[in-house]
Amino acid sequence: MSSSNTNNNNNNNSNSTTIINNLSSVTKLTHQFYGLRHGQSLANVAKIISSDPAISTIAHGLSEVGKAQVRSSAVQFCSDYQQEQQQQQDGGDGGDGGGGETTTDGTEIPTRVCKGVAIYTSDFTRARETAAIFTSELTAAGIPLYSPNKAIEDVRLRERYFGSWNGGGDEHYQDVWNLDKDDPNHTEWGVESVNSVVMRTSQTVLDIEDALSRDVGGEEEEDGTVWKVIFVAHGDVLQIAQTAFKKVDGRVHRSLDHLETASLREFVLQK
Repeated sequence: MSSSNTNNNNNNNSNSTTIINNLSSVTKLTHQFYGLRHGQSLANVAKIISSDPAISTIAHGLSEVGKAQVRSSAVQFCSDYQQEQQQQQDGGDGGDGGGGETTTDGTEIPTRVCKGVAIYTSDFTRARETAAIFTSELTAAGIPLYSPNKAIEDVRLRERYFGSWNGGGDEHYQDVWNLDKDDPNHTEWGVESVNSVVMRTSQTVLDIEDALSRDVGGEEEEDGTVWKVIFVAHGDVLQIAQTAFKKVDGRVHRSLDHLETASLREFVLQK
């Protein structure tokens, strides 16, 4: 099941009128978004760059260490989720949506009840396997899923394309990152530009936000419920996606806290 057929390896050069970050004018998101980097992959073990869809959708799945990493991350997420739900039921203020909080004029902010978890994944093998393990653990824990038993694949969550460095040693990431700092539109060595990744990931957020905010009849949901949305993706894609949520220039992506393999992080929108 795929929510987009977009070829995300196109390099998008910006100009003065192009909107790079589709979240730049957004002040609020209904749903909560998280980035989950895939577990350690066989490409990580071999220390090679794997970004070509023709290869990476077939090869370079998770190592045994990577599978264990993902299970551990999923178990922790389940524990946190269940604790949050219990706090909401008890009337506490543990919900991320604002239970027990008030506005500046003292008005109480209604608690946003979590409806469950929506998992979207890159179609690369290492991401699909990560999503499958995560989904299995959440199902076993009885956590409601937007797409039961299977994560939704979206090609816009694929790894950034690294051009002629694909298949080469992972030390060449740094060669690309060194240029990223000066020019978020560069496509040296045929790599996908930083701004291309900003554009596709931020649009993915808006598309999923819209889809989840509508019921089967197409009407806006106004019952205060939210989904926790997990993007299962890759190192560079998630680093760059963070700049979209923070509304900072994509060229600074390497200065943000790094997402280690199988680590999960909430992406909070800067107002």
